Amino acid sequence: MKFLIVLFALVALAVAELQLSDEQKATAHANGALCVQQEGITKEQAMALRSGNFEDADPKVKCFANCFLEKSGFVVDGQIKPDVVLAKLGPIAGVDNVKAVQAKCDSLKGADNCDTAYQLYQCYQKHHSQI
Repeated sequence: MKFLIVLFALVALAVAELQLSDEQKATAHANGALCVQQEGITKEQAMALRSGNFEDADPKVKCFANCFLEKSGFVVDGQIKPDVVLAKLGPIAGVDNVKAVQAKCDSLKGADNCDTAYQLYQCYQKHHSQI
């Protein structure tokens, strides 16, 4: 389940590109595993999402995104927390780089909390080369 380390770190960078501490990796893994179980998605769905394949817009996949982002503190009640994103990802990817992607993505709003989280992930995935 190594894919869960990065699956929703919101920037969707490869594990090798992120300089996550062992504690951060363990937390991300635990959050991901909990959300997989809670939302009932399959390993295949999670792997497709990790690779940037957004063809499966199953509501469970969208709610997995919401669950993970909420447990990570990036999203609360369907609202992105830009200060938390910047505090957690700025030291890893660079503050200016994170701010540039935030300017493109953080205003997205979906039909519900799950859809919003899914759209945020898509946007950060699309712009991950900037971070």
